[in-house]
Amino acid sequence: MNYPGDHPARSRCPVQGLVPILATPFHGDGTLDRVSLRGLTEFQLNSGAEGVAVFGMASEGFALTAAERRHILADVTDVVAGAVPVVAGVSPTSLTTALEQAEQAVLGGADALMVLPPYLAKPSLQQLVDFYGALGERTGVSIMVQDAAATTGVAMPVPLIAQLAALPGVDMVKVESPPTAAKTAAVVAAAPSGFDVLGGQNALFVLEELAAGAVGTMPACEFTDLLGGLLDAWRNGRAEEAHERFERLLPLIRFGMQPGFAWAVHKEVLMRRGIIASATVRLPAQDLPPSVRSDLDGVLRRLRLPAPAVRSPR
Repeated sequence: MNYPGDHPARSRCPVQGLVPILATPFHGDGTLDRVSLRGLTEFQLNSGAEGVAVFGMASEGFALTAAERRHILADVTDVVAGAVPVVAGVSPTSLTTALEQAEQAVLGGADALMVLPPYLAKPSLQQLVDFYGALGERTGVSIMVQDAAATTGVAMPVPLIAQLAALPGVDMVKVESPPTAAKTAAVVAAAPSGFDVLGGQNALFVLEELAAGAVGTMPACEFTDLLGGLLDAWRNGRAEEAHERFERLLPLIRFGMQPGFAWAVHKEVLMRRGIIASATVRLPAQDLPPSVRSDLDGVLRRLRLPAPAVRSPR
């Protein structure tokens, strides 16, 4: 590992707007489907995504090997070709494993890192400061703190996030600890100027978060085209239209937040839209039971999703 003791040149990369977390497509036998991955990435760009993220929770990042991460990042950065930022998730159990994952991502072309805190051995508040400080100092790219206490069991109060925001290289936070809109507003008020807040949780409170000062959202990736229109309406002062678009999409947003089934829901929708070839997930993600699949059928029938804008993968 090259990071310890090194001080790479700083490269700040703003991550704003609509930044979907890419699913990781697998063939029916569970192997990585790189052709579908490239098509999925093309779909995001054609749908108005202003960045893409890999290795997040919606990517089944917990089930990927180091070699697969290299292949995924190579394909995504090749398709993106510098058009938008590529954010790589880091899900470590320690500072050492965080630096290892970060090094691989940076060498693979990631523009920014979305970093969960260590979560098996729960860190103290000071250890969180030391952890993110070390990453900000040693990686050379923008660090996004991922505040997802429901997943990690690591609480990040607003004063701590404000303290992290003052660290060199720590430029952003993704707030996923409810109530997200209220916490977004509190972080915006407490953090230094220039520190950005983004929302997650599959865009469940995207409009409230934007109103509270968030600069973007990082949802799952199966309805990027519909969210693109929603954000366009919001930015252009058409708030009622934005809310109408959101309320139409809400049943699918909600459906994709079910513990255990979320990954299969995202992939099932992508497969039915012709964007990926298979809805296969890896353990411990769960396949859709017949009853849940039937409920999803009803959601999709009522929603009548448009045909996606997809070019042939390069």
